[in-house]
Amino acid sequence: MSLTELLKAHADQSAAKYPEAIKQIMFNAIDQLSESQLTSKALKTGDQFPLFTLSNAKGETVSSEALLKNGPLVIAFYRGGWCPYCNIELRALQNVLPELKQRGAQLVAISPESPDNSLFTLEKNALEFEVLSDTDNNFARSINLVYQLPQDLISLYSEKFKIDLNQSQGNTNSELPISATYVIDTSGKIRYHFVEEDYKLRADPQAILEVL
Repeated sequence: MSLTELLKAHADQSAAKYPEAIKQIMFNAIDQLSESQLTSKALKTGDQFPLFTLSNAKGETVSSEALLKNGPLVIAFYRGGWCPYCNIELRALQNVLPELKQRGAQLVAISPESPDNSLFTLEKNALEFEVLSDTDNNFARSINLVYQLPQDLISLYSEKFKIDLNQSQGNTNSELPISATYVIDTSGKIRYHFVEEDYKLRADPQAILEVL
């Protein structure tokens, strides 16, 4: 199954499992994000992607400037290791990592999780690429990918799903990045973007490989 098919299968299973009231809170949050038109402000194909320096899961510093000296860069923003859709995406990216490398590309994933939580996500999914921590979503915010969760969704995450964003991120901001994906050439120019409000949708690895 493709990543798109895997994500849809999980979404369908979740929809069948949860009552209408829970689903409506999630749908409303996606609608609010769409109405904010945040994605219209996000970087797109043809734009210049800004340089960044972030910590990896081991607390080591990783810079995009250094990475781009070795080839094009694939960047996947994800919400956190607590998100099942993110884990499905990360494993799918791991599966195509050899093909990405054959095309001379490098892969990094970025989330607002602390390095310790990023390390857990990395080990849980047996990832062999860099998983970077964007403290307080500062970098994602600078490129217009960050949104505030509505209070009813915060309560749902905490009370129903036992998702502790404060612990995951080390702050009380209740903010998340849009699950965006970019392919950047060695000059820093964006050659492909995938920016969607619905967190259940992600860039399919085959589309990334075709661009590369």
